[in-house]
Amino acid sequence: MAQFLRSILNRWPLWALGSSALMLAAAHAFETFGGLAPCTLCLRQREVYWVAGTVALLAFVLSRLPRRRRWVPLLNLVLGLVFLTGVGVASYHAGAEWGWWPGPSTCSGGGSISLDDMTAFVNGAKIKPPACDKAAWVFLGLSMAGWNVLVSLKLALYSLAAAYFGRRA
Repeated sequence: MAQFLRSILNRWPLWALGSSALMLAAAHAFETFGGLAPCTLCLRQREVYWVAGTVALLAFVLSRLPRRRRWVPLLNLVLGLVFLTGVGVASYHAGAEWGWWPGPSTCSGGGSISLDDMTAFVNGAKIKPPACDKAAWVFLGLSMAGWNVLVSLKLALYSLAAAYFGRRA
């Protein structure tokens, strides 16, 4: 088990890149195939994965260059901070869904967006985005934002472990 974990941490930028891409693909699949339009906070959570993917790609490229490998632990630390930001954004979203605090004012829309709504938008009408305080999908008692808290936390912990052990190597 320790050997398996060590092999993941040694290749962490590649794992982080793949994880970020997988989370973005899942979000887009829910939107495209599930018909779940993203709210403002959903889009913020996606931005975190775009940033993490970019940092992970940079770290992966640098890990392949002999004289630049020393930067990889620092970039793994940056990845950890990016994923912790994701934990914060997703926690804020999940808390708004549970009614623990209000969401941002840009999240006061209601429902999904239809083809008629899009036609009206093209013709100049204002369309409200979906509400952030209503969970569009729930599995095992957690919304997508709740699951994102757990995934982002795991990715942050792996990133911080990779930074720590990479610094010692």
